Amino acid sequence: MSEATPDAPPPRGAFGLRAALAVLGGILLMALMGMTVTDVIGRYLFNAPLRGATELTELLLAAVVFLGLPAVALADEHVTVDLVTDRLPRAAQPWRLAAAGLFSAVVLAVVAWRVWVYASQIGGYGGTTTTLAIPIAPLGYFCAVCTGVGALLTAAVPAIALARHLKGH
Repeated sequence: MSEATPDAPPPRGAFGLRAALAVLGGILLMALMGMTVTDVIGRYLFNAPLRGATELTELLLAAVVFLGLPAVALADEHVTVDLVTDRLPRAAQPWRLAAAGLFSAVVLAVVAWRVWVYASQIGGYGGTTTTLAIPIAPLGYFCAVCTGVGALLTAAVPAIALARHLKGH
């Protein structure tokens, strides 16, 4: 999406949020990597795999993926395929990007809502992981919040770019 506004500066406050998302994502990835290395070394050298490594990998991977939603939306770096839309007049591109952002935000908002509902169901019956008995609902709520923030940013970033475009003309 960012091809229509490559020289536009990001919205105010974006740098702090972007830095926080990058640091948190880096911490989660380092934890995932360290745990995987520990598990592999323990399994093959000492015949003692890390207990619950599969569960922790699943939880950390879900956290990293859903944390990436707001990060991608904030950077306006969604994967796009422009088969027809790139042939539209240049003046229509900001409008197209804003409309696509709004549509995508609605889809993400529905996903966030359903993940929240599912997390509350899991929390209602006390769902936990099998080996380590880690509660699953907090991860579900985290995923729902990240998706909701991603939805807001997916709508806001192209809308801000459109407003800047209109202000410049």
